[in-house]
Amino acid sequence: MVITSISHEFPEDYDRASELKAFDESKTGVKGLVDAGVSKVPRMFIQPPDNLRTYTTQFNFPVVDLQGMDSDPIRRNKIVDMVRDASETWGFFNVVNHGIPVSVLEEMMEGVRRFYEQDTEVKKQFYTRDVSRKKMVYNSNFDLYTAPAANWRDTFYCLMAPHPPNPEELPAACRDILMEYKDQVMRLGFKLFELISEALGLNPSHLKDMDCAEGLSILCHYYPSCPQPELTMGTTKHADNDFLTVLLQDQIGGLQVLHEGQWIDVPPVPGALVINVGDLLQVKFFCIIKALYFV
Repeated sequence: MVITSISHEFPEDYDRASELKAFDESKTGVKGLVDAGVSKVPRMFIQPPDNLRTYTTQFNFPVVDLQGMDSDPIRRNKIVDMVRDASETWGFFNVVNHGIPVSVLEEMMEGVRRFYEQDTEVKKQFYTRDVSRKKMVYNSNFDLYTAPAANWRDTFYCLMAPHPPNPEELPAACRDILMEYKDQVMRLGFKLFELISEALGLNPSHLKDMDCAEGLSILCHYYPSCPQPELTMGTTKHADNDFLTVLLQDQIGGLQVLHEGQWIDVPPVPGALVINVGDLLQVKFFCIIKALYFV
């Protein structure tokens, strides 16, 4: 009903292509709209009703505590079992006691805020849709011109491994913490691939030896305050086309995952990271299990 009533506010000759072009060429993203005092969500951001999902909280999201995984063989076996169960049942789980200091996680969040809340003219230097030009790319909606509706979100993307950028290629507002966070997440990734390999009954180094842990990209999303949040979304439903996603969410929350046909809230846990088994690793799972079956 809301979507139907809103549609009558726009003329039939609405020019979506021009609105998209003007938004993109401003190079200020969604935050630029908010800074300009927008009081209504522009039509390009209004989502089809099917995209405006609901959620339930009747499920307990899995949490894997990595404490003792390197010092206690019995504890490690239990952790492997938890990783196996969460990966098979959910494809997602929280990790705690993962070894990344809380101070690093907090500074990473602050560094992202510093980038987005700095002077617009500084940010514009990084704004582009040509991901082949730079290892650090800032824009709003990578699929702006092809998606049915835009997400209420700005993003910057950094390709950090296997060939890390020169520090000078990264924004000064978050340069140091990006390099530190990259090192910390790579170490955590090695641990997770070991556990997943063991969960498959393989040598701990199996997935790492297959170069599953070779690359690392960091995406940092920013969700400005929205005047009509019931009409749009920060991120629409999608799957991650990688091996693993390590997600750091702030205490505002909003992340949801699809489980047993229902969208489930993933409540923020201080110091925790959300792990998502990506599409590529699921393919590896299938190929490895199939190979083991036929041996």
